[in-house]
Amino acid sequence: MSRKRKDLPILENVTITGVAAEGNAVARHGEMVVFVPYGAPGDVADIKLTRKRSSYAEGRIVRLVEPSPRRVGPPCSHFGTCGGCRWQHLPYDLQLECKQQQVTDALTRIAKVELPPVSPIKGSERIWEYRNKMEYTFSNRRWLTREQMESDEIFDDRDGAGFHISGAFDKVLDISRCHLQDSLGDRIRLFIKDYARSRGYSFYDLKANTGLMRTLMIRLASTGESMVVMSFGEDSPEAIADVMDAVRREFPQITSLMYVVNLKANDTIADRDILLHSGRDYIEEEMEGLRFRIGPKSFYQTNSRQAYELYCVARDMAGLTGSELVYDLYTGTGTIANFVSRRAARVVGIEYVPEAIADAKINSERNGITNTEFYAGDMKDVLTAAFVEEHGAPDVMIVDPPRAGMHPDVIDVILLAAPRRIVYVSCNPATQARDLALLDSRYKVTAVQPVDMFPHTHHVENVVRLERRD
Repeated sequence: MSRKRKDLPILENVTITGVAAEGNAVARHGEMVVFVPYGAPGDVADIKLTRKRSSYAEGRIVRLVEPSPRRVGPPCSHFGTCGGCRWQHLPYDLQLECKQQQVTDALTRIAKVELPPVSPIKGSERIWEYRNKMEYTFSNRRWLTREQMESDEIFDDRDGAGFHISGAFDKVLDISRCHLQDSLGDRIRLFIKDYARSRGYSFYDLKANTGLMRTLMIRLASTGESMVVMSFGEDSPEAIADVMDAVRREFPQITSLMYVVNLKANDTIADRDILLHSGRDYIEEEMEGLRFRIGPKSFYQTNSRQAYELYCVARDMAGLTGSELVYDLYTGTGTIANFVSRRAARVVGIEYVPEAIADAKINSERNGITNTEFYAGDMKDVLTAAFVEEHGAPDVMIVDPPRAGMHPDVIDVILLAAPRRIVYVSCNPATQARDLALLDSRYKVTAVQPVDMFPHTHHVENVVRLERRD
């Protein structure tokens, strides 16, 4: 027999004092720290504890006794359920304060290296409809909100298209409007959902791994071009053609309309063949007159306009004079490599995804750039001492790794190659701080610049310049 879970208490009239990791608000009750989602500094609230440990607890607000004077009304009807934009209730200036502090805390508490003053964070000019890429899931088990479950309404139709619910992999919140992308994205998603339902096509069952309608990716570039990639969970040619033809008729302006049949247990399509239905098999972004080709598997910074600010920071920190050999690690489609190439003698880019490297080469060719080279493979396997010996020791390295940071083998080769300067672009200041500690024996941090790419979330990019200790 399982033990009955102990009912945890409600803490009354608790003042929320700040914002902590992962976007949660933080409060104190005696000696205990309490982490609370969707709270604002200055709120006085009754908090129902949901988890309790010896040194901390987690809870949720059940009654807002006195709202913080800094709290604002979130525009999204899904706020509090979706979980994607946990800071909509915080004014943007406060969001930037919190992100600035997040970077400072990570570098001081984790890296524990000598640091210059952290520069003021660069905020995003656009804080709504800034995302160029959104991914949605179709499900026959759409999530019911607390209000819906407590109502007398019977929900026989559970088909929906939206975002996964945190902690419930088989549940999807049906989305009516997402404020993070241009409304064209909403119109495309809602049309596909309604059309599939009108035709009786099955929505995906995430537990049974069955159903036709599976996932949807929408890219809307700053150039006005658009890409739609529909993923189907069944190989049903007639139904697939019917859906894709309907999308083309309704949205003839789509630049690239593609689809994939994915019969695997997971949603990833990086290892699947993506087929072109109509239009081109790529779209283009533009930056400083350069055109960048983006394929369905390519990585590109999600906030196109703010990506330009981020890359300007990286280029300025690199301090290029035109004579340098630059290594661009985790180059993606070669955006940074091509962006800095005008100020370097030669740029060598390395990336794991072969399709992205193919796009990087095309991007150089189409922009008339002749001083770049690109190589595909796992970073720790490609970037070796032999590779450095063959291609030359870099004067400058620009690294932009995934959230997990750099593999220790990569750091060892960086130390061996001993570039004069390293520019480290990171989407996770915590793993960046860990890597800075590993580089500290040979490199000193000389500049820190946070950049906000994702308003209304706790995520923040950070750029650090390191100079070799000679």
